[in-house]
Amino acid sequence: MKLTKISNQADDKLQPNPAGNAPGGQKCLSRRDFLRNSGLMAGGAALASVAAPGMMKKASAEATPGASGKTTEVRTVCTHCSVGCGVYAEVQNGVWTGQEPAFDHPFNLGAHCAKGAALREHGHGERRLKYPTKLVNGKWKRISWDQAINEVGDQLLKLREESGPDSVYWLGSAKYNNEQAYLFRKLAALWGTNNVDHQARICHSTTVAGVANTWGYGAMTNSYNDIHNSKAILIIGGNPAEAHPVSLQHVMLAKERNNAPLIVIDPRFTRTAAHANQFIRLRPGTDVPLVWGMLWHIFENGWEDKEFIRQRVFGMDEIRKEVAKWTPDEVERVTGVPENQVYAAAKTMADHRPGTFIWCMGGTQHTIGNNNTRAYCVFQLALGNMGVTGSGTNIFRGHDNVQGATDLGVLSHTLPGYYGLAEGAWKHWAKVWDLDYEWIAGRFDKENRPGEYFGEEGSDAEIVNSMTNKGIPVSRWIDGVLEDKNNIAQRDRVRAMIFWGHAPNSQTRGPEMKKAMEQLDTLIVIDPYPTVTAVMHDRTDGVYLLPATTQFETYGSVTASNRSIQWRDKVIDPLFESLPDHTIMYKLARKLGIESELTKNIAVENDEPSIEDILREINRGMWTIGYTGQSPERLKLHQQNWGTFDYTSLKAEGGPADGDFYGLPWPCWGTAELKHPGTPNLYDTSKPVAEGGLTFRARFGVEYEGVNLLAEDSYSQGSEIKDGYPEFSADVLKKLGWWDDLTPEEQQLAEGTNWKTDLSGGIQRVAIKHGCSPFGNAKARAIVWTFPDPVPIHREPLYTSRRDLVEKYPTYEDRKSFYRLPTRYASIQAKDYSKDYPIILTSGRLVEYEGGGDETRSNPWLAELQQDMFVEMHKRDANNAGIKDGDDVWLEGPEGGRVKVKAMITRRVGPGVAFMPFHFGGHFEGKDLRDKYPSGSDPYILGEACNTAMTYGYDSVTQMQETKASLCRISKA
Repeated sequence: MKLTKISNQADDKLQPNPAGNAPGGQKCLSRRDFLRNSGLMAGGAALASVAAPGMMKKASAEATPGASGKTTEVRTVCTHCSVGCGVYAEVQNGVWTGQEPAFDHPFNLGAHCAKGAALREHGHGERRLKYPTKLVNGKWKRISWDQAINEVGDQLLKLREESGPDSVYWLGSAKYNNEQAYLFRKLAALWGTNNVDHQARICHSTTVAGVANTWGYGAMTNSYNDIHNSKAILIIGGNPAEAHPVSLQHVMLAKERNNAPLIVIDPRFTRTAAHANQFIRLRPGTDVPLVWGMLWHIFENGWEDKEFIRQRVFGMDEIRKEVAKWTPDEVERVTGVPENQVYAAAKTMADHRPGTFIWCMGGTQHTIGNNNTRAYCVFQLALGNMGVTGSGTNIFRGHDNVQGATDLGVLSHTLPGYYGLAEGAWKHWAKVWDLDYEWIAGRFDKENRPGEYFGEEGSDAEIVNSMTNKGIPVSRWIDGVLEDKNNIAQRDRVRAMIFWGHAPNSQTRGPEMKKAMEQLDTLIVIDPYPTVTAVMHDRTDGVYLLPATTQFETYGSVTASNRSIQWRDKVIDPLFESLPDHTIMYKLARKLGIESELTKNIAVENDEPSIEDILREINRGMWTIGYTGQSPERLKLHQQNWGTFDYTSLKAEGGPADGDFYGLPWPCWGTAELKHPGTPNLYDTSKPVAEGGLTFRARFGVEYEGVNLLAEDSYSQGSEIKDGYPEFSADVLKKLGWWDDLTPEEQQLAEGTNWKTDLSGGIQRVAIKHGCSPFGNAKARAIVWTFPDPVPIHREPLYTSRRDLVEKYPTYEDRKSFYRLPTRYASIQAKDYSKDYPIILTSGRLVEYEGGGDETRSNPWLAELQQDMFVEMHKRDANNAGIKDGDDVWLEGPEGGRVKVKAMITRRVGPGVAFMPFHFGGHFEGKDLRDKYPSGSDPYILGEACNTAMTYGYDSVTQMQETKASLCRISKA
């Protein structure tokens, strides 16, 4: 689809031309005309590269006619990926008139990608939702905010009365700031449900589960900047050149400064792979065999770090037994990778230490995603590449605050801070909220249908209280609507969906999702843009579109992938009739009768809860992961002094934040008064805990089956305990004789608590005073006895083209009830689909767009760069199907979903593999849905969602969706 230009006062806007089924008869623009008239003639590629010449200057827009007055410079943070690039926004008379990348910001040093360079257009986007609307007889009708809140609230209360609180699903967002994410999880808790989740479920939930169950915390261990110190870099299932472009400057710095070899492992030759010293093309879904194949050579040659393993690792002997099965021949048979490539990668990582191991969704989005992430961790443990500068597992998160929203508990299986859902966790947060625990418990449904439930220990238990049981994850909300009510372990089906900052086209099983949307009583969308939720169904009533602001129209903190917390200032006031998310939450809570509990200790002005007060409440309760030392004042101080932080270490060199690490990366222990500097690299014993050092967390007890789980002869610098030790509690302090180090006030609050629930912070303070980690000093565990596969093993994808491997590497048996729902495994794999659907289908990202794409495809600067949805297919497959480059093709999945897209014939993918990006929407199985959007809110670029053709499949621990190893067939349209 081509774009045309029309005049709109200060700015040139683009509208779809008639060929795109849009109104009007504007003249078509060529690509060159577009670039010239948009001020991009420095080269179209300039937007898609990092720090290209065209980006090294101000990108000012024309001022609004008649505008005058002083230009104000506002510091903000990019709202796209998780790198967290700093931006200077230029504002004149309340209008965002220009922007430039922050040359003094410690993450990006003036670099931007295409999306970052186009931020201003998101703030002033013409395609946004401008006022509340509802669908009436198939037409969008404008309504007031009061009417919207009253009608939505009345319907939710009605469903609560009829079917219980679990009948309403609260789907949150990785686009919230931290304070909004926390308030949203609190709102769902006070409503009385754990049917709450966000994007992390379908991007990195398997990372969090796998990594946290290996050494204690489920997060990136080091930072983008620490990669500068790496002597080798291995990237598997990630394409940072497109997904996180500015991150690549950190990788390239290590490559150039240290002569660090770069190994890229991926089914597709990506833009990242183009920079690699070694590219390994593996068959999708065979990560574990390849990693074990590398470890086979490491163990065979004695390259493992034996002393590190002795001191700090539990269970490596069990790993050796599994690895021994993965001989070079078997690895090649399963993965398709020859021995010489596997050996070369293993030797490179062994010879160049410290090395970093980077992964993204190519490794996580599988039915055995947790096995993959644990195998990656074990690989680093074997080489001693943990807790060392330049090492670690560096997981590049997707959205700008998906790390923070995860930390703040916008999840169906935990409360803020990963406290879980047990009674003790709820009582902790009841204290923080200053609410009666019994009142909160009374909000939850206790009439749930008994059923088998796969708990963390693998035991069956009856679900009788939804308060302490995991809710339905967002990956399965469809089944919460469509599944037989007798098979759902709650009182009734899901009857209302609240899509609050979430794109449905980022999820699999599109045709079933459409059906589920149509069966809901009520569908509510709260977002700056309508999202595909507004149009993919055939409803005529019962849909509400409520306009939220972008993050540029509010303020608060946001957590980058490296765990640094950054402060954003408000750039502009809310545009049109949009409202900040936390204001909408308050209005809705008031309608539901729980606003006084939601904001009991939080000031509210003009229906807007105080962001600073919310952060202070977070600080009062988030002891587990150290969100307690980052007060609003400390974060604002860091923001105002970006240029004082070292580019590699992230440590402030002089200035008002001297000695702090930028953004106070969690854990930032104790209260803000303790002045802990933050923890730049997790588990680094070379530093005192008070200066950002750490041990592995003692999260799994002190022994297992009689074997010691605590560290041996390993401890952080300055520790008074010269060996492993358990987590700290009041009893432990008393046994050590350190109890009297607490003040009388601290003793009163700490009595009977541990480091996670002591609201005084005294236990943490005293532990650190004696050089100890509050969470103990243990070994990382290479085996996780609470998971279905204690040792990570290979299991063939549900839809596999290698039927010869199913008998030896079968999937799981079906589960009757898992996260409240039955989950199919073996019953799907039992049928051979490979003859009719012979091509492996995988998916990924583009540099131009982000997430579901509604926001970025509504940005004219970005929309011009990629105008068609497409499928990459190998020349051999194209020739066999009679398909030429640029042809329209039908791609169909084995569950019947199909999409009509352009064919891109390329050797980026191997024979028998096809790739599609997942950012498109607005077409459905060949039909253009543009006329279904509210007037003026349709994105400039529409296309098929790849997930319309993607199939069933969920991780055995987290219910992560399978998007990287399905099957399809492709034919000429």
